[in-house]
Amino acid sequence: MHKLCDEPVPLSSLQHFLYCPRQCALIHVERVWAENRATAEGRVLHENADSGHGETRPGVRIARSLVVTSTKYALVGVCDVVELHKDGRIVPIEYKRGRPKSHRADEVQICAQAICLESQFKLPEGSIQSGFIFYGKQKRRTLVLFDTELRSLTLSIAASVAKMKEDGETPQATYSPKLCDPCSLKELCQPKAMRLKRGTASWFKTQLEARI
Repeated sequence: MHKLCDEPVPLSSLQHFLYCPRQCALIHVERVWAENRATAEGRVLHENADSGHGETRPGVRIARSLVVTSTKYALVGVCDVVELHKDGRIVPIEYKRGRPKSHRADEVQICAQAICLESQFKLPEGSIQSGFIFYGKQKRRTLVLFDTELRSLTLSIAASVAKMKEDGETPQATYSPKLCDPCSLKELCQPKAMRLKRGTASWFKTQLEARI
């Protein structure tokens, strides 16, 4: 697969896109942001994870807030924690405030970290086989395997984000209570208003066609 675009795609945007393409566009194309309780708690969790310096423990060196890139796939981002084991294993660890989700947005984000780490350390693709997501609600690590399916999904999402950023277009809002209600951008996005607007336009179109 060739490089996606000239401007690197932020790793966080992959998680945003898989959660909601419109949310991703609002943040990474229109450059807007709003915070709610969930995002504030997530920010504090990341600050606590990233606040310490690197350290060395028996058999492992721990790096925090490690900036990583992949020139081949035009990706860039920051790993919360990376464990560099004496036996050569490299293990990324991502911190999230909530619980494991039904979608794969968090898994895609940490898989992209692994892809960048392989590039950074000049390792063959597929060398980093797994990582962990630490969920704040559960207060424990969840294992993520970077298998072929997840890697393919990750690069596919990266390509979609790159195209969206290149086109500069924001998708229309589609209201989903499960996704929209907890979103910090709900008031800026106005998904219910967009649905009402489309419904009104559809009604007028139907009335007009009925009169022809």
